[in-house]
Amino acid sequence: MPNPNLLVVDDSPANLQLLGGMLRRHSFKVRLVPSGELALQTARHELPDLILLDINMPGMNGYEVCTRLKADEQFKAIPVIFISALDDTLDKVKAFSVGGVDYVTKPFQFDEVLARVRTHLALRYQEQQLEQACTRLQELERLRDSLVHMIVHDMRSPLMVVRMSLDLIKSTAPSEVKDLEQLIKSAEDATASLTEMTALLLDTSRMEAGQMPINKQRQDLTKTLRATMDSLALMADQRQVRLQAPEALMAQYDQDLVGRVVANLLTNAFKFTTATGGVTLSVGHQDGEIRVSIADTGQGIAPEYHQKIFEKFSQTEICNKRIGVGLGLAFCKLAVEAHGGKIGVESQLGQGSTFWFTLPPEATACADGAIVERAVSPLSGDGGVAAGQ
Repeated sequence: MPNPNLLVVDDSPANLQLLGGMLRRHSFKVRLVPSGELALQTARHELPDLILLDINMPGMNGYEVCTRLKADEQFKAIPVIFISALDDTLDKVKAFSVGGVDYVTKPFQFDEVLARVRTHLALRYQEQQLEQACTRLQELERLRDSLVHMIVHDMRSPLMVVRMSLDLIKSTAPSEVKDLEQLIKSAEDATASLTEMTALLLDTSRMEAGQMPINKQRQDLTKTLRATMDSLALMADQRQVRLQAPEALMAQYDQDLVGRVVANLLTNAFKFTTATGGVTLSVGHQDGEIRVSIADTGQGIAPEYHQKIFEKFSQTEICNKRIGVGLGLAFCKLAVEAHGGKIGVESQLGQGSTFWFTLPPEATACADGAIVERAVSPLSGDGGVAAGQ
């Protein structure tokens, strides 16, 4: 910190001249004031880098000066070193409690004062550097997010054109063209996947910025889970998929967001569960909250990845293969936390995984009804109640 600006406050002219002269000989810019009122006025005129402050002064004492400085946003970060003849422990404790960073007892040794001044100036300089670096990083992150948002937003239009063109080709192309239908189906699946990815990226960015509207309504959570599960019946293929839930469970939540969370967790369960495996979607009360869980019989996730997989663009390792998780679980975490709930996973390698999330107790009210178990038919996308519990 070149030529630091020091403010020395003491009602004794002799102390001011002695301390001021010594500090100037070490290339400090020094301003000397004899009272607390003048200290505040002088600090407002030009912010000091550090203040040396006496305690016993007529009018406004050093404690009050420091208290006012720390209550003002423009002064609160300036380090204050008390220099006083008071040497009682309680005086020192009070000096630190009002915001002082150090305390020197009179009569002082100048070398000690100089060492303490240089130490706190160095610390303040490092704090300023960190603050500036943090500000730059935040600005770069905002620019990055804005760029990603702009790119993804612009991707939606050409994707829609591709999708519409494929639909037109499919409806007009001659049926005898070999493999055309399968090629079109592959292209449709790819564009649908890209469209979902762009929507997910945009929504994740909006939720991080607090710009995603949450439309909470009191409605039947069991009905939402059943509809979501049925919509994914074809994806389930031959896997055994079950819903365990009350006949009706009323809760206050955003149906679209919660449905997307459940769909994402179910999709992941299907992806990492073999064709002969099973997936169970269940909901009920636990510890005063509503808890939704999706359990699979897949390969499981190592404990060291349990928190990391909920971060954006994270990767996990399954059977010595690194697999990108992308944005899906990050979106789920943001959506659940926007409802005031929590999300997590319980898993061990080779023992399957159970992803779960909760809704807070004040947002829920359970209707009377027995828990039923429902199985999904992958052929029809519908199923009946298999058994009561």
